[in-house]
Amino acid sequence: QVQLVESGGGLVQPGGSLRLSCTASGFNFLNFAMRWYRRVPGKERELVAHIATSHTTNYADSVKGRFTISRDNAKKTVYLQMDHLNADDTAVYYCNTPSLGTWGQGTQVTVSS
Repeated sequence: QVQLVESGGGLVQPGGSLRLSCTASGFNFLNFAMRWYRRVPGKERELVAHIATSHTTNYADSVKGRFTISRDNAKKTVYLQMDHLNADDTAVYYCNTPSLGTWGQGTQVTVSS
């Protein structure tokens, strides 16, 4: 069974940092690109970051220079390091395997003082 499980969300003050994790199972992780998305109620889902099997990365302009996506194939895990967080980053964050169309359950990130 293909499955993605996110963790690491929470409440953080503006300017703070969080690291999200997404652990995969049920497929050969190292052969698949991975993505992080986020969704704010009432808004469209936003692609935040993408990492290819080659470890090449791409970011949304809104997070470029603040967020870093990485992967550990041995642990079948993709990470999203989020620094210099602000209120606009508040959302539910989801990881995704674009080729398989698989989604995790999401993890809430709230940036507030």
